Amino acid sequence: MAAAGSCGRAALGGWAAAPWRRRRLLVPPDGCGLRLPPVRRAAAEAAPGRRVTVEVGGRKMELSSGKLARFADGSAVVQLGDTAVMVTAVSKTKPSASQFMPLVVDYRQKAAAAGRIPTNYLRRELGSTDKEILTSRVIDRSIRPLFPLGYFYDTQILCNLLAVDGVNDPDILAINGASAALALSDIPWNGPIGAVRVGLVDGETIINPTRKQMSSTSSALNLVVAGAPQNQVVMLEATAENILQQDFCHAVKVGVKHTQQIIQGIQQLVKERGVVKRTVQKLFVAPDEIVECAKKLAFNKIYAVFTDSSHDKISRDEAINKIRLETEEQLKEKFPEAEPYEIMESFNVVSKDIFRNLVLNEYRRCDGRDLTSLRDIKCEVNMFKMLHGSALFQRGQTQVLCTVTFDSIESSVKSDLISTAVSGIKDKNFMLHYEFPPYATNEIGKVTGMNRRELGHGALAERALKPIIPQDFPFTIRVTSEVLESNGSSSMASACGGSLALMDAGVPVSSAVAGVAIGLVTKSNLEKGDIEDYRLLTDILVDLKLPGIPIKIVMEAIQQATTAKREILQIMNQTLAKPRSNRKESGPVVETIHVPLSKRLRFVGPGAYNLKRLQAQTGVTVSQLDEETYSVFAPTPSAMHEAREFIHEICKDDQEVSLEFGAVYTATITEIRDSGVMVKLYPNMTPVLLHNSQLDQRKVKHPSALGLEVGQEIQVKYFGRDPTDGRMRLSRKILQSPATAVLKTLTDKNSIVLGGTVPQSSTSSQ
Repeated sequence: MAAAGSCGRAALGGWAAAPWRRRRLLVPPDGCGLRLPPVRRAAAEAAPGRRVTVEVGGRKMELSSGKLARFADGSAVVQLGDTAVMVTAVSKTKPSASQFMPLVVDYRQKAAAAGRIPTNYLRRELGSTDKEILTSRVIDRSIRPLFPLGYFYDTQILCNLLAVDGVNDPDILAINGASAALALSDIPWNGPIGAVRVGLVDGETIINPTRKQMSSTSSALNLVVAGAPQNQVVMLEATAENILQQDFCHAVKVGVKHTQQIIQGIQQLVKERGVVKRTVQKLFVAPDEIVECAKKLAFNKIYAVFTDSSHDKISRDEAINKIRLETEEQLKEKFPEAEPYEIMESFNVVSKDIFRNLVLNEYRRCDGRDLTSLRDIKCEVNMFKMLHGSALFQRGQTQVLCTVTFDSIESSVKSDLISTAVSGIKDKNFMLHYEFPPYATNEIGKVTGMNRRELGHGALAERALKPIIPQDFPFTIRVTSEVLESNGSSSMASACGGSLALMDAGVPVSSAVAGVAIGLVTKSNLEKGDIEDYRLLTDILVDLKLPGIPIKIVMEAIQQATTAKREILQIMNQTLAKPRSNRKESGPVVETIHVPLSKRLRFVGPGAYNLKRLQAQTGVTVSQLDEETYSVFAPTPSAMHEAREFIHEICKDDQEVSLEFGAVYTATITEIRDSGVMVKLYPNMTPVLLHNSQLDQRKVKHPSALGLEVGQEIQVKYFGRDPTDGRMRLSRKILQSPATAVLKTLTDKNSIVLGGTVPQSSTSSQ
């Protein structure tokens, strides 16, 4: 650590002495290993910061660069209101050994940005939260398609949250910041892009709405749109409350229109900075001569496999792999100097071209379906009686088992402080967890914790189901989706299976939900970069990325998806058309208990002893709803029965006898204490303290001074209960003074009510 510190000082300012006791060898800047190209070093030292202000949705968004993080290949700060995000982009100049685009996007929420300190043991940011991972995936999907084909150079995008005002969401700023950082860098990238959030409040579309406007009670739509130049769509992500298709399409068009303003602002920054893109050593693309040779060797064989509809996923993959091995061996003999990647990619190019031509020219797919047909769908519910809800959804060779579990409200997901400050959501009582084990694709793998892909697919299905969950549902709901077989579109199968499982569990959902994947196969003009021909595929198996899609194609895809969704819902309704009227007998039970303030101490017990004993012995969970109302959650009806008996036992003396305010009773002394005597008014009553100050008109230091003994009966007057702790207020001293009139008798207000309605307030004065 010390060497790194001194090296950093030398790199930035020449020679620097470390004020430490040990001697250290000071090395000149050239020996530190932190070398910058002369041009970038000069730019980092002297380039002035530049900024552009763009008006988006009636508010000003500021993009700036050149002031912070100048050693990065590209750096930009985006600010909206008082929320600011800094994004940096760095890419290596030497190619990676991987055979794909090694892009890493990390979005990090900083506690300091929200004016908070992390509450973990170390009081610092630790691992990534779900919100950070999901935002990173959104940024990744927005910028990845615009990298040049074959650009296999390690690239990292870091999004650093600088400030949060609690009004403007920083995720949209992070997407625009990533676009600006890449555009302002020398990294090859075919951007820029722009991103906005679109809300729908009272039928009006709002661009980049505030957090208050985006609350579940205000906005019916939460749409994130990333657009490219010429009104092209790069990425869409949305959550909606059963809005009309025409409203959604209009929101997409409005969002794309506003992204163009951001793109123009970034382009202005690039022009002012005079950015020149680097020349990469090599782009990993297949040479034309090897592709032509592979086409001659394997075209007929691959075409025969792709047109044989008797194949399933496993047999088709095995047949293609066999052809691949044979073709690659022949290519290696003919092109001995070719790199392994060029050989493999040449075969991939031929395979994709055959599939593309099959779809574009013959209007059919490998399994024999036309372009709009669905795979065979089978549904089954109530798989296991002990589960609160379950469903099996099968679409072709994609099979998903969904289960529903109910638990107490206390089991809801608690958001961390930073996520709460950013999004305003403290907890959520509905969650969907997606699992993709290796056997689903006939593979062997390490089964570890949830990965980023599983988290993203689970969030996608969760957003589809959350709008139909009633807000006042008394349980926390967890839906698990386990993919048992996968041949594409498992996340949409999770949405369908989750909907059936919720209805099987008796959740009063507002409607059923169905999901379908729509694919796009295109033929592009390499010179103009335009799409010459395309086909939309319903229920597709493969996901292909494009650097931008015209709005016209997006609208067609939405319409085609709507038609397919209706067909899927009809099949699902044949299995279960509406939620079950009653939950399963083995399911959990929730009841409310009304506990008057005067009885709260008796119910809770000293140090919550009674509640802890109740939960330990019966397994129920007790949570306080307000001052006088508690919610009791029992995992089974039998546990609730035990809880009722327990509560009756600890409160039975209060429920059996109703005492009259101001009346005189005979009390029996059960114990002598220094502070007074413990007395009972009736046999099964818990003893209460009669303090020394209430024993006699004279000042009493100890009860023995009055000759009181255990078992002795004395007359006391009842003055109700203390409203704060519920203790009886008794007095013997008052009987030695002139009698007072009886004020009022107690009502049923002070009885503990289990599972019934809360009594109305009484007018008795106590």
